[in-house]
Amino acid sequence: MEVFTQRLKELINENGISMYRLAKDIGVNKQTVIFWCDGMSEPKISMLKKLAEYFNVTADYLIGLENEDGSRN
Repeated sequence: MEVFTQRLKELINENGISMYRLAKDIGVNKQTVIFWCDGMSEPKISMLKKLAEYFNVTADYLIGLENEDGSRN
């Protein structure tokens, strides 16, 4: 989960959006995004898919199974 937390924070910062904006755009409350960013909870698979689509990355990248270039870890 540590990799997911780190990558989610990086994607939020790189895209210049707020946690509130992300929450609104993917249909969750802000507290949910805060919990994800703090490592207090993990998204369900359906939310992981939405996050991947939102940031135009793969779910495997988000959870640390692959690198930015698509190579496997």
